[in-house]
Amino acid sequence: MRYESLSFHTENQVMVINLPAIADYHTIITQLTDELSDVCTVAASEKEVRAVIINWEQDEFPPGTELAGFGSVSGEYETTPLSLTAAVVKLDIPVIASINGYAIGQALELVLACDIRIASETSYFAMPHIQTGMIPWDGGTQRLSRLVGKGKAIELILTGEMINAREAHRIGLVNRIVETKELLSAVTEMAHAVAAKGPIALRYAKEAVLQGLDMTLEQGLRLEADLYFLLHTTRDRSEGIKAFQKKRKAKYKGK
Repeated sequence: MRYESLSFHTENQVMVINLPAIADYHTIITQLTDELSDVCTVAASEKEVRAVIINWEQDEFPPGTELAGFGSVSGEYETTPLSLTAAVVKLDIPVIASINGYAIGQALELVLACDIRIASETSYFAMPHIQTGMIPWDGGTQRLSRLVGKGKAIELILTGEMINAREAHRIGLVNRIVETKELLSAVTEMAHAVAAKGPIALRYAKEAVLQGLDMTLEQGLRLEADLYFLLHTTRDRSEGIKAFQKKRKAKYKGK
């Protein structure tokens, strides 16, 4: 596929997906959705990709972009709006969001679909759908509440309030905030640190946490135990033990 609405590259087992900073996403939403889905498929199929960075950079509030978001074709809302998060949440490898600037509406929903969120100190966040008589449609009502709690999620969704990076960090919406000039290096450093871990263990850990949210505690504990014992049957587990004993860097194969 020829990519026109985004770009990506892979380096040291980390795929970086750069999303564009433009004023009106309505004009490219169909193409962006298709291309993001295709890139995620590539990431999932390539064994050398062990972590993904989604780089969101919108330095200025996008004038002309409908406050409710940008999830439909030609500005007209459809019965089934286009989803930016669907392909991302299917990835079983870790996904880190790098946020610089405004994550508004569906952009914030995409950020919420990632596993870890790191933002620049000048970033802002909002779910302003309610201001135009809409509600979040790409997972916002569900993922925001799971991340920051029911009370704060309802407040942000019902008021459409915009919050800054410091408040987003305080309520747990983002994991870290860093100086703008340090953002890329901070995100890249974390992604490489994650990618260096055993790929099977990474997948199982992510599965245990995310699936466990929809289970009872007893069911979640059973899932955790099952995945733990499955890891003992892998070559990576043996390699991890040998590397630790010999005080060397582990060479994981994903087997």
